[in-house]
Amino acid sequence: MKLKSISILILLCSAVLGLRAQQIETISVHSDVMNCDIPNIVILPADYDSTSVSYPVLYLLHGYNNDHNAWLRIQPALPELATRYGMIIVCPEGKSSWYWDSPVNPELKYETYITQELIKDIDTRYNTTVNKCGRAITGFSMGGHGGLWLAIRHQDLFGACGATSGGVDIRPFPDNWEMKKSLGEYQDNSKSWDEHTVINILPLIKPQLAIIFDCGTDDFFYQVNERLHEEMLYRHIKHDYITRPGGHDDAYWNNSINYQIMFFANYFAEMNKAHQNG
Repeated sequence: MKLKSISILILLCSAVLGLRAQQIETISVHSDVMNCDIPNIVILPADYDSTSVSYPVLYLLHGYNNDHNAWLRIQPALPELATRYGMIIVCPEGKSSWYWDSPVNPELKYETYITQELIKDIDTRYNTTVNKCGRAITGFSMGGHGGLWLAIRHQDLFGACGATSGGVDIRPFPDNWEMKKSLGEYQDNSKSWDEHTVINILPLIKPQLAIIFDCGTDDFFYQVNERLHEEMLYRHIKHDYITRPGGHDDAYWNNSINYQIMFFANYFAEMNKAHQNG
């Protein structure tokens, strides 16, 4: 009889723990602008409440030659971090797009997809904080470029942004990572390359945008990140910039994203407190 009671207790505990387990979903979002269905990973906190609580959302962008599953592979603790900080994490598919609307390839319009289609779908599908004070975006490598590019160009949608090992100035790398498929050959389209690199859109930044970026000292993007930091200092743009030993690899990003998520969680908390205080 005692064993039966213990077994029932174990089953009940398992059921309760199961209800509180972190939720990882793969959702398909249709893009009208590209006429295709795009997969996205969505990580919900364990105590996600679809009715009475609104959650801030962090968009995590992957790098070149990766996909929407990359961040969960790099940092398997993302579900625990989503629960700890009470946020939803969304990892979109970006192919090799660099998160632009390509001026030469009409099949690549990932800027429009994320800013007009994906955000709308996430805000409709889940109980989110539906304003820029509840949205942040960052990513690694190509996704680091995307995080800054999209947030700076859409400050009505994102209140905070970042990059880890980001390609924040693409022009020193004209033959790499399929960028010329989106922008054309550099020697024939230098104006377009100038217009599609993060370091050249800094004049658009408003003081309210919270920014964090970092790069390993052994990374091939280290020098362009140093230049971005120097340019932001020159322009008196408030930002957090971190360098630490490391290369352009999963081990660096696994560590880096923990600090960035903490930064965004603090930002969300500050915005929520400011809202409550009127």
